[in-house]
Amino acid sequence: MISSQVIKTSIEELKAISKVDLCVFDLEKNIVAATFEPDDISHELIDGFINSPADSQIIGAHHLMKVLDENELLFILDAKGMSEDAYMISKIAVSQLQNLIIAYKEKYDKNNFFQNLLLDNLLLVDIYNRAKRLHIEVSVPRAVFLIEMDRGKNPVASELLKGMFTAQSGDYITVVDEDSVVLIKTMDNADDYTELERVANTIVDMVNMEAMMNVRVAYGTIVGELKDVSKSYKEAKMALDVGKIFYAEKKVTPYNKLGIGRLIFQLPKNLCRIFMDEIFGENVPDELDEEILTTINKFFENNLNVSETSRQLFVHRNTLVYRLEKLEKTTGLDIRTFDDALTFKIALMVANYMKYMDSHNY
Repeated sequence: MISSQVIKTSIEELKAISKVDLCVFDLEKNIVAATFEPDDISHELIDGFINSPADSQIIGAHHLMKVLDENELLFILDAKGMSEDAYMISKIAVSQLQNLIIAYKEKYDKNNFFQNLLLDNLLLVDIYNRAKRLHIEVSVPRAVFLIEMDRGKNPVASELLKGMFTAQSGDYITVVDEDSVVLIKTMDNADDYTELERVANTIVDMVNMEAMMNVRVAYGTIVGELKDVSKSYKEAKMALDVGKIFYAEKKVTPYNKLGIGRLIFQLPKNLCRIFMDEIFGENVPDELDEEILTTINKFFENNLNVSETSRQLFVHRNTLVYRLEKLEKTTGLDIRTFDDALTFKIALMVANYMKYMDSHNY
């Protein structure tokens, strides 16, 4: 339902232009908004007018009109004044209020529609019927972006994103939980995943710059039918989780580039335990200190090149070799060899996944 503040703003703007006082009553004869203080006569007139078949009535200085929504009576408008201008302004005010009611109802209907669409709460026939009624195109390419920020920051992020992506261009912003905002982005037929990556990076930069918030963005694949938007949303959700577990340093995670993280994410927990026991036996490294973890990651980034890694870490080559040999004694894996490096990299990812499952009680 349209808010009283919106009605108040609307009639105050009309009063400022026309100098005609306006008052809006609900069906209980309560004042919703007014530019003047109604007297007892106004209330008596309203009482009789609500039950009359007429849509408008002029009694003395009161121009009464009914505000309808699909033939349902919602409000009574009272324009106060003896001139013909008062009657014309009352008609304009009613037209404006009815258009606002339609616009607000459509807005919230669309929000409800997209929330249910994302969560798979609609039958196929309902999707197409409601889309037609809400003037939503069915067969255009779309992709879903999931933007996660600090808890409680949804309203700020939503308003910022609504300024970046508008319904006029076919984009819709909605919220399905308290930690994230969903963008359903309409794409051009010529757009590919390069465009999706550009949009995601733009969101990260703009939210960081305008709202000083760190966000993570994940997106699903491009779908050609409205009914498949929920598929893109599920993909974006999976990409967001995989990104947080395996690619924590990245702010953008595309579903089509999850790599080996996609495989590990779908492994059952007991299989992960078997793998870790097989590789490390009783010497499973629960926690690696920050120094050795930084060393390992930098070593992998430089394709197992000892000289380049020691240069970037600003340590002597022998110091780096000592750290790697110490790791070999602890784990039994010499990550200077390709096979052991591959095994250790996967083991680190599996360990992160198991911690994630433990923290979420899986």
